[in-house]
Amino acid sequence: MQALRLMQHTESANAMNILILTVGSRGDVQPYVALGQGLRAAGHRVILSTLAGFAEMVQAAELEFAPLRGEFLELMQTSEGRAAMAGKANIFKLVQMVQPMYRTMLEDEYAASEDADLIIYHPKALGGHSIAEQRGIPAILALPLPLYSPTRAFPSPALPMANLGGMLNKASHRMVVALATSSVRGTLNRWRREQLELGPLGDELVLHGRPLLRLYAYSPMVLPTPDDWDSFSVATGYWFLEQPGDWQPAAELVGFLRAGPPPVYIGFGSMAAQDAQAKTRIVLDALRIAGQRGILASGWGGLSTASLPEGVYMLDAAPHDWLFPQMAAVVHHGGAGTTAAGLLAGRPTIICPFFADQPFWGRRVAELGAGPQPIPQKKLNATNLAAAITQAVSDPAMGAAAEAIGAQLRQEDGIGRAVELINAHMAALGKPVAVEA
Repeated sequence: MQALRLMQHTESANAMNILILTVGSRGDVQPYVALGQGLRAAGHRVILSTLAGFAEMVQAAELEFAPLRGEFLELMQTSEGRAAMAGKANIFKLVQMVQPMYRTMLEDEYAASEDADLIIYHPKALGGHSIAEQRGIPAILALPLPLYSPTRAFPSPALPMANLGGMLNKASHRMVVALATSSVRGTLNRWRREQLELGPLGDELVLHGRPLLRLYAYSPMVLPTPDDWDSFSVATGYWFLEQPGDWQPAAELVGFLRAGPPPVYIGFGSMAAQDAQAKTRIVLDALRIAGQRGILASGWGGLSTASLPEGVYMLDAAPHDWLFPQMAAVVHHGGAGTTAAGLLAGRPTIICPFFADQPFWGRRVAELGAGPQPIPQKKLNATNLAAAITQAVSDPAMGAAAEAIGAQLRQEDGIGRAVELINAHMAALGKPVAVEA
């Protein structure tokens, strides 16, 4: 982000009104806030529309905010939501619960798009492609994993298999997207018919008769660009959000870090465990067996705030870009954002995935030599976690690989590359934009 740090926000005659749509947990919002900052620094007006619970984050970044109704975050903390995040839910029951939320969310997205010249959207937001189609404006799909660009190089990142063979790899991408969206397609098509006066949604990879630009917010150094991608699929580099300069850690946390050798971070993000006590026992036993100090992130990850032994600190929250460089290693669920933060910090990474794209990133980290083989949550126990921690903190080659990757990532400017591509795309459509230099 070096170039963007030097940019000053200035209005331009060719500035665009850009609407960014995203829905989900913090990892689904934070990169888009970072992109919004980059676009604003380049002279554009940016409105970020997401769930109301993220208003403070968006406004702290000095972006305009348009809230979306939908109690998705609250649902994730119910018994049904926790079961879903652990991969144990009745998916049909969960779909029934969220259908009404999707309709109100789509209505709010459409209202937020009134003045938009361009829509940048996460596919979870559902309405981005349809709104752009109805309003006759461009749209760009953006997300942190290569879900919408079929390739023979690897299967859909949402599948647990590492390789199905070239033809099946390529076919799996569209198959997974079709299956993932089948439960909401009826709601989406009813909304298209009733509010947008459009027919059923067609090919999501085509808009206004031309291929849809897809920007992937991860580094091509972490996952090389496949040879069979076309020019409309681009891995830009990560979109990291810089923390406010006035953030200060708790005195107790600083004291803990200074009181001994670097600890191991363990947290499972929004992947809430159904049995927090059991998960905590596994983590604490693993740290004891490995002989390591630890920082346990509570959050939604289900790690209990039960009485902790000496050498273990329970963390409510701290920016990863501040915390992770001070760790001996990081252990997490393998979400795209947390994986990126661990790699950026140059720390060996142990991924304990639940489902979706988490096993995919776990394999990539291991293939890069920056961490041990991933440990699926269903197989996680104190013995194998302790062995992975010991390997991560004591293997010189693994530590060197992790640090080398971090050094390379710190030289990348993913946001700057994305802004450059967005401006070039709009210029190619006959909508020239001025770029601050």
